[in-house]
Amino acid sequence: MEGWRVIPLRIDDPFYSMAIDEAILKLNSEGRSLNTLRFWRWQPSTVSLGYFQSLEREVDMQSAAKYGIAIVRRLSGGGAVFHDHDGELTYSVVCRQEDLPRDIMESFRVICGGLIKGFDRLGLEARFAPLNDVEVGGKKISGSAQTRKWGSVLQHGTILVDPDIRLMFELLKVSPEKISDKFIASVYERVTSLARELKKRPSFEEVRDAMCAGFADSLGASFEEGDLMPEEINLAEELKAKYASKEWLMKR
Repeated sequence: MEGWRVIPLRIDDPFYSMAIDEAILKLNSEGRSLNTLRFWRWQPSTVSLGYFQSLEREVDMQSAAKYGIAIVRRLSGGGAVFHDHDGELTYSVVCRQEDLPRDIMESFRVICGGLIKGFDRLGLEARFAPLNDVEVGGKKISGSAQTRKWGSVLQHGTILVDPDIRLMFELLKVSPEKISDKFIASVYERVTSLARELKKRPSFEEVRDAMCAGFADSLGASFEEGDLMPEEINLAEELKAKYASKEWLMKR
């Protein structure tokens, strides 16, 4: 694959972040935007809902208000995710459908291969765990979601750097009696992070650079640094209102 762009690390509000993803996807499908890899952090910390999920069933609204956590609905499917401003890095890949296998699981495998090579550069042995996770030592360290529209593919997902696990389960609808030390300990048996595995916390820039190199290896792509184009910014600014609207959030 040739002609890929990688966008510098950004920090954006959740509504603009989702609007950027859709803008790149739309323009890529029209041949007006390059295949793109980008990484960003969420400000403020956010719970993102999968496109088909129910807000009331998935998110504890009182806890979100208490901690100042934003909520946004994604264009992609999958489950609810807590994006910790201080503990998680999100990646996004947009490309033409013909640049990936038609089979959904195989396309996840190809894109997650970039994460695996990135983790390897950070000193960790990771593996693909179908359908859409990456594990280290049998524990989840990354999860992804995907959508295909207009002839292009958007896949985005988490890279767990050092997230607040207890807060995660206060925000997601888990019964209060379950949020115990025993429950959190059981989660730590299934979920891990870069800080935990490396015994030190890497910087977000360090993680981003390792992942960029990993994706270049995995995709056989030549990446060029490039910012968002004016057309993408204009479309994202239009789309932001949709993602910030109550109608979109309450869609399910």
